[in-house]
Amino acid sequence: MLDTKEMLKMNKAGWDQVADQFFEGSFDDFRYGPYAPTESQLNLLGDIRNNVILEVGCGSGHSLEFFAKNNASELWGVDLSGKQIKTAKSVVSAYDIPIYFIESSMEDIPGLPNNYFDKVVSIYALGWTVDLKKTLSNIFRSLKPRGEFIFSWEHPIHTKLAYENNRFIINGSFLKEGPETVIWREVPVVMHRRKVSTFVNELINAGFVVDQIIEESTIPENDQSNPERWYSGDRAKITPSTLIVKSHKV
Repeated sequence: MLDTKEMLKMNKAGWDQVADQFFEGSFDDFRYGPYAPTESQLNLLGDIRNNVILEVGCGSGHSLEFFAKNNASELWGVDLSGKQIKTAKSVVSAYDIPIYFIESSMEDIPGLPNNYFDKVVSIYALGWTVDLKKTLSNIFRSLKPRGEFIFSWEHPIHTKLAYENNRFIINGSFLKEGPETVIWREVPVVMHRRKVSTFVNELINAGFVVDQIIEESTIPENDQSNPERWYSGDRAKITPSTLIVKSHKV
């Protein structure tokens, strides 16, 4: 089995190769993931004016751009991929507020201040951690008292859904957890399988109070996506594509 450093090295190389596939455009309504309710529907972030916000797994920087457009006072972005960081810097370069980037794994983030952030956000990134306990400890430490942590990730049950012979089936045990080396978008990476309860219990163990768990699907009326696709309206009718969790530090 690969050790932590080897898993991170593999994932960093993988993300640097596929980063171009995730360079999305700007958006007016904050998105949590495929077929998930948006921020205007959920109001999880609330008023972010004058907030200091950290995004763990900032990707191409478009979430940070949304925060900048909505008058956050200071932004930080962390990402494992140097290619993602380079793009994110370009995306937010026009905004005249302090924006800091750290190219790092989320398990050990150098220079991350204590008790500093009003909000920490992670959109479809937290599940990439190879050490969930350590990552959540970092995030908890960095938040101010009453600071909020909001994350989304592919719903673990969605991962087990497959489409075969014109019907959906459960492909593998939902209960099986742990790292798996897989070929993802034609590159080798390490994925960690975790149950919803694992995410929630590790949040509690880190000291967070869990405020809300969202497992809803929002499917456009005119959705005609192919059910064989990894994300499709037909899949989202059976299982939620996205898990969203809001928590806070006491």
